[in-house]
Amino acid sequence: MHIDPDISCCEIQPSGLRMGYVSRGKGPLVIFLHGFPDTLRGFLPILDVVAAAGYRAVAPALRGYGPTALAPDGDYRVEASAKDAVGLADALGADRFSVVGHDWGAATAYAASNLAPDRIDSLITAAVPHIGHFFLTPRLKQLFRSRYILGFQLPSFPERSLSRNDFAGIESLIRRWSPDWAFGETEMRPLKDNYAEPGRLTAALSYYRQLPRSLLSPLSRRLIFSPVVTPTRTIFGLRDGCFGAEMFTNQERLFPGGLDLVPLAEAGHFMQWEQPTQFARLVVDFLNSKVSLSKPN
Repeated sequence: MHIDPDISCCEIQPSGLRMGYVSRGKGPLVIFLHGFPDTLRGFLPILDVVAAAGYRAVAPALRGYGPTALAPDGDYRVEASAKDAVGLADALGADRFSVVGHDWGAATAYAASNLAPDRIDSLITAAVPHIGHFFLTPRLKQLFRSRYILGFQLPSFPERSLSRNDFAGIESLIRRWSPDWAFGETEMRPLKDNYAEPGRLTAALSYYRQLPRSLLSPLSRRLIFSPVVTPTRTIFGLRDGCFGAEMFTNQERLFPGGLDLVPLAEAGHFMQWEQPTQFARLVVDFLNSKVSLSKPN
């Protein structure tokens, strides 16, 4: 799989998950969490900018995505991903850290903050509102946009549909969610190579399939629905075909630590790919306002 020549690996405790990640720079730790159907590649240009600003920027592959192992316990719930994020910080020797998350990475970032609020200095989330807000503020237009989640609950059929014709279904999703992104083979081939590996596509779809199971867990419910006390900047694209701009308003009650909303007029769902320079600047500016570069992590 063509990700990056500088992949490192570590074992996350207590699950024993073998996690692959890319690391750039030195300084306070910033963990970058990708979403679906992306891989950690979407953050590679951002890592260099953040590292140059004085941080250690680390982008892992989420459980189930290469080169990280498939979940040894088959668990793809939000709480498992949140534990992975905190476990990665532990493995890297960081007591305190910040999180940047896109899509499922954003959902994981919110949950990680509620799992370890005393350890996370700041959150930058992209393209996804507070998950409790999504569940508790249903809107007909958003329910239509999110219909793919219902489709992903079916066994086997989504795998066949998405992978047909060299993963044309994945490309179709990306095109719908970021209609102005002129992606090509350079961006798509590593992503398709990931899903071509046995078990990878089913693992990615399991994040959606285990949502109902997540809501049965008291810990998951707390991590999903509790207010986020960590100072948060949320970036969203006004051309996003996955989450409408209206889903990002009226969330302030869920962010007692402060919420800074940043709309991007010419961006869709994958704004880190579409506007990497602008996205990196927004990340660095917020980190600089919340994290002391002289403070040991």
